[in-house]
Amino acid sequence: MGHFIQVLFFVIIATVLLWFGYTLFLGVGISAHAGGGHYRKRRGRRPGGESFPGAPQTCPVCSAKLSEGELVKSSAFPSLNGGKDRFMHIRGCVYCLRGDRARVCPVCGRVLKDDEILVARMFERPRRRSHVHVLGCSRCRGTGKSPSR
Repeated sequence: MGHFIQVLFFVIIATVLLWFGYTLFLGVGISAHAGGGHYRKRRGRRPGGESFPGAPQTCPVCSAKLSEGELVKSSAFPSLNGGKDRFMHIRGCVYCLRGDRARVCPVCGRVLKDDEILVARMFERPRRRSHVHVLGCSRCRGTGKSPSR
């Protein structure tokens, strides 16, 4: 009888430790269910400002909220220093590329022509969506020419 209780005690301890390790390293558990539902099923932002997986993206060129499946046209280049950051060119989404919305540089505020792009830096993060930081448009940042107003 004493041996059975000892084995049962170790099984309960092992189960609690496995649950704790799983929630610690994978980020699911009690905190994910707080607020009355799974946060992964909702769309938008968490209270801390971080976006959910599958949240609607915003086009950096025209600030349009993109629906599920709509993408921003961009080109990412290989890292020159072997790090986690890469340069990229952003053309825009379907709305601003076909002329429905004005294409505006978020840095200098100029209206972009059809052949102009945004120059950005993309930071790759493990297990999360990559972060993109817009540096400017091809007139104010990328070509080396002095901006003409």
